[in-house]
Amino acid sequence: MSGASPGFDLHGKLSLVTGGGGGIGCGIALTLAQAGARLLIADRDEAAAARSVESLRQQGHEADAVILDLADEASVVAACADLLRRHGTPWLLVNNAGLQDRELLLDTRSSEWDRMMAVNARGPMLMTREIARAMVDAGSGGRIVNIASNSARVPSVKGLGSYAASKGALLALSLSSAFELVEHGITVNSVLPGGVITPGAMAARGPATEGPGRRKPPLGMCEPQDIAAAVLFFASPAARYVTNQSLTVDAGASLT
Repeated sequence: MSGASPGFDLHGKLSLVTGGGGGIGCGIALTLAQAGARLLIADRDEAAAARSVESLRQQGHEADAVILDLADEASVVAACADLLRRHGTPWLLVNNAGLQDRELLLDTRSSEWDRMMAVNARGPMLMTREIARAMVDAGSGGRIVNIASNSARVPSVKGLGSYAASKGALLALSLSSAFELVEHGITVNSVLPGGVITPGAMAARGPATEGPGRRKPPLGMCEPQDIAAAVLFFASPAARYVTNQSLTVDAGASLT
């Protein structure tokens, strides 16, 4: 039974989180589960998804894994069809999964640009298309939250040209999605994290970081649960009239 206050109670709401096998995705999944949601952990890494699901179950939450590759349209379509058949239509889709490797602008390869776009922008479009179709057919509304990045608005370190562009595309997708889905009672919003301490961020490939993003934010480095709190707000009954909005969670980095 959820212990969340009524304004943030997601009891029984089926929630699908991409990239839920680690990092920010794990934090989002746990926060939603603590608010009473039933979780579907979507990830390309089957072992990571299994660990996340097992961790949630051990804490008394309901969870299952969905294995898919966001860069492969056939994989997305098949996985979404399967989860809809097995679990029904999600109330919430969190497009969280993404890549964050660095490559200096003058060294950028078109293949790296395409790789970033495929996972960070095209993948969320495919997920939105497949899940929003089901939401519309179900006729019960729903929520979509896209995890973009503050680097799409404020450059932080060199080498994030492809990454920032892909997250900028995700922000634009959020605006168009909100516009087209509002008549169906589906809200679409974005969370823009600043620097977040995750294994994926620490393992990102590329040149040494250089730029204002190396400075410690005034409030300290964000952790996954800080991003998760913003997702919970957008998913909650408290945000029933909030759509086409973005919320930056950067620990005050934009002030420095």
